[in-house]
Amino acid sequence: MCVRHASNCSLPAAPPGSPSSAARNRCVDAAEACTADTRCRRLRTAYVAQCLGPASPGSCPRARCRRALRRFFARGPPPLTHALLFCPCGGPACAERRRQTFVPSCAFSGPGAAPPSCLASLEACERSRVCRPRLLAFQASCGPAPSCLSAYAGLVGTAVTPNYVDNASARVAPWCDCGASGNRREECEAFRGLFTRNRCLDGAIQAFDGWPPILHDLDPHQDSEHSLLQASSADRLLEGSSLLSMLPVLALQPLL
Repeated sequence: MCVRHASNCSLPAAPPGSPSSAARNRCVDAAEACTADTRCRRLRTAYVAQCLGPASPGSCPRARCRRALRRFFARGPPPLTHALLFCPCGGPACAERRRQTFVPSCAFSGPGAAPPSCLASLEACERSRVCRPRLLAFQASCGPAPSCLSAYAGLVGTAVTPNYVDNASARVAPWCDCGASGNRREECEAFRGLFTRNRCLDGAIQAFDGWPPILHDLDPHQDSEHSLLQASSADRLLEGSSLLSMLPVLALQPLL
């Protein structure tokens, strides 16, 4: 058992005669590793309690839920928090567990049965001191896989929280669509394409082939909040730039 430090955590070897590691549910492994780590378990328990907490009928405490999720990624050990977010799946049972990990009924979708316009989500992000620098960091960081995945994780718990869209793939998107965007359809699709047509992000998620990529590439003793400082740096570099003003340019070029 691993306790307190992610560096002490390792996946148990498959016993002789058992299914290969490829057939294992890596999301279950990730959940067990988080539970065995004191800090990860405490932060995970906190966001679950907030996201499933009492609220008025037909709603959820979305602001508290998202704040707890941001705290989970800011303060939890990155090897363990990223393993929960990006665990690779080979079947629908695993993929559905991955899709439900961060309580999407409160943190991701709603309010209402139909998703809002992506432009509304983007404009909410533009006004948010929390969301805006993180989205800028995501746009700037999807190069090397660890940076891309860290920037993606930083968006969980913001106005443009992404999640897995089904249990048959690793496709991700925020809770929004472009059906009612009118003459701003191209701008709307450019924003949504940051998630749905981003080959770098797709490749980074697919490259999370089991445990080693994050455990080996990230320093488990690094303060997780350091990666979020990069978002503030990106915001300073692009100070005065509008997220909305960037999208027409993005729409005219292929996403890498």
